[in-house]
Amino acid sequence: MALSASAAASAGRGARAEKVGRIFERFDANGDGGLDRDEMAALVVAVNPRVKFSEDQISAILDEVFRTYAEFILPGGRGLSLPGLLRTYDDGAGDVDRDFLALSLPPLESGESSPEIAAGDPAAASSPPSGAAAAASLLDDHIKPLGAAGGAPSSSSRAAAATPAWATSPSHGIAFDSSWALLDDLEILVKRLRSKQLRRTSSIDTINGSGGAGNNNFDSFSEAGWSREISGQADSASTGAPWDETSRDYLTFVKELAVLRTRADASRSREEAFDNHMVIGRALSEHRLFRDALSSFRRACELQPTDVRPHFRAGNCLYALGRHSEAKEEYLLALEAAEAGGSQSADILPQIHVNLGIAMEAEGMVLGACEHYREAAILCPSHARALKLLGSALFGVGEYRAAEKALEEAIFLKPDYADAHCDLGSALHAIGDDDRAVQEFQKAIDLKPGHVDALYNLGGLNMDAGRFVRAAEMYTRVLSIRPNHWRAQLNKAVALLGQGESEEAKKALKEAFKMTQRVEVYDAISHLKTLQKKKPKPPKGKDDSQGEEAFVVVEPSKFKRVGRKTTLRQDLANALDIRAFERTTKLGRCDTELLRKEMNETDVPISYSGAGNPEKSIRKAALEVILHRLLSFLKPDTFQGSVKVINERILSVLDASGSGRVDLGMFFAIIAPICSGPVDKRKRVVFDALLWRPASEGSRGQIRRSDALSYIKLLRAVYIPTHGASDMLEMHGESDPTMVSYTEFLEMFNDPDWGFGILSTLVKLEDSDHIRHGRHTCSICRYPIIGSRFKETKHSFSLCNRCYSEGKVPSAFKLDEYRFKEYGNESEALIDKCMCFNLHSKKLEADT
Repeated sequence: MALSASAAASAGRGARAEKVGRIFERFDANGDGGLDRDEMAALVVAVNPRVKFSEDQISAILDEVFRTYAEFILPGGRGLSLPGLLRTYDDGAGDVDRDFLALSLPPLESGESSPEIAAGDPAAASSPPSGAAAAASLLDDHIKPLGAAGGAPSSSSRAAAATPAWATSPSHGIAFDSSWALLDDLEILVKRLRSKQLRRTSSIDTINGSGGAGNNNFDSFSEAGWSREISGQADSASTGAPWDETSRDYLTFVKELAVLRTRADASRSREEAFDNHMVIGRALSEHRLFRDALSSFRRACELQPTDVRPHFRAGNCLYALGRHSEAKEEYLLALEAAEAGGSQSADILPQIHVNLGIAMEAEGMVLGACEHYREAAILCPSHARALKLLGSALFGVGEYRAAEKALEEAIFLKPDYADAHCDLGSALHAIGDDDRAVQEFQKAIDLKPGHVDALYNLGGLNMDAGRFVRAAEMYTRVLSIRPNHWRAQLNKAVALLGQGESEEAKKALKEAFKMTQRVEVYDAISHLKTLQKKKPKPPKGKDDSQGEEAFVVVEPSKFKRVGRKTTLRQDLANALDIRAFERTTKLGRCDTELLRKEMNETDVPISYSGAGNPEKSIRKAALEVILHRLLSFLKPDTFQGSVKVINERILSVLDASGSGRVDLGMFFAIIAPICSGPVDKRKRVVFDALLWRPASEGSRGQIRRSDALSYIKLLRAVYIPTHGASDMLEMHGESDPTMVSYTEFLEMFNDPDWGFGILSTLVKLEDSDHIRHGRHTCSICRYPIIGSRFKETKHSFSLCNRCYSEGKVPSAFKLDEYRFKEYGNESEALIDKCMCFNLHSKKLEADT
């Protein structure tokens, strides 16, 4: 008859207790029922036959045992009781089966019962397992007979040793018996540390996050073959060590670990020491003790600097610790070693590329990451994760079609890849294929019902399509999974506004403001209150059905200017678009002198274009490194967003052929007008950048007219794509061989029709960013007017920059033409009002 689970567990406990009893009887030489210091010392030495203890080490071990298990110390100097010795094994100090075999004790006979344990001892069976472990096994090597020298131990001895899973895999790479010994001892130390910290915190989940107390080999990093899920920056904190590194237990563990490292360094050869430290590092990283693992891998790097493995694993540890820049450097060293290693490093090379790309993404270097993901996919076309990461990174830099292709390949290889389905949905939405995008988002949600990104992105798609009720549902589901997702809370408010639920929207906005404390959210709340208090008046004879949409868009010819200082509507629209680009990329905070410094210090080899023209061209990934220096003040996420917009708007124009290379001098000349600094200095840096190009070297401060024309063509194609640069070329030609000076170049640059005369309007916008006009609000959008105020002279309504540029006027005023005057600030408006009053007074005097 089969035993029940409880009966089986009881039988197992009984056999274990019997073995501990046999060990106890073996060393209780005087038969007094306790193990005194001499008897405990004999036990420690007997179960560690390969370790040569000093007297001080033995004394320290015994002090730790008798201090930790004081409740089990018998009076009269008899020493540790049998329940106390059993407790040390329960706490993970050692393995009963291994010690039993090491002492060559006879096996238990079938059906033999276990002796009772210290009847009447209150701690014998009822108390929970202790968090401390016996120092008696501090350096316990428990090595059993191995097979061939340097090979893996026999399966029976390894099973008895409870070896961690990674070490028993075929690719563990453990080459020396001493490494197995160190691994066994380290597992005991880690188990003891976990037990102590569990006892101190009284919460298993605090330590291992799984609710279990077993051997916790976290699936964090790479085995030989492919990279496991090293997450993005947002997840790096969750991969950090779950240990309290400030506790006394941990400090004790570090000291004990130092003893193991000393043993590793005392190996008979450099190769054996290297293997020892690699094993220690692997075991520590599996237990998420990344700082300690890093020390071991660094020592292994010192022993064998050209070996790829320690650099790679040191990079993994650094990434887990959030030290992404250092991780990238280690991966680069690993890549160098792997490429030099030839076919021997072929298996690990793809995963180095993948992890290097991930580390670069954490720094915001997405263009560089794309190159490494692509290389990994080339090395192994079946690498689904590399293709998924490539697709996600391409999406991150705005290359949506290429992202779609890579993500579809990843899904073909791994149909249940929820993250790939989600990112494919985002790429499809970006290119306008919303029907397929919805299907992909839904697949991601079906595969993983709590997929926050898929739910959030599906909400955004529904919002863009005007399906506000469905969008609000999606954002509500996101918040049910992640209550502190402030973006979902904010977008939910917008969706509620779209439904006309103003009160609910206001509540959602307030919740979003509590989460993030962002000023733009506060402004949105204030604006909503303003709209509720002050709704636009409907024209006479009409109801208020239009609400805040009570405006019409009129054609540009109906907008007339009062005075030449008033900006043209189309010029303002273009300047606002450039200003938005300037803000998004943060190039407006990059001093033009930094561009000059880059030109002076950057050594770019000369290459030749398809037309045979010399260029200082570089790959996009190398340009990204230069941008990282120019925008060093940005956080990684912000820098990534900046690179995306620059790639979409500038690099796509400069690299129209798709070669992946751009003319660096032309790039500097393109961005110089929107960098910070006086206008004259910006124009000078533009000219200097064109002079810096190989085609202008040795020209004595002049550039070819054809180069100047090509530059202005590209400049307008980037910033004013609605105007036809091709018309300029038809009128002026592009093959003019004459040279132009800086003065002549300025005339071309400042031309309002065919040059970049719009720069003056852009500078006006930059200078008026923080100018407010008292209590004046825009008659269309109802926001306080910031920047210039455009006042219609006949009906006295005012428009903000945006509404004026879009041609919006209140529907109550339908005229054949509208005459606007621009006020840069309220002082100008006040002066104008006083002048009008004086003119009116003089007219009255003349009439009288």
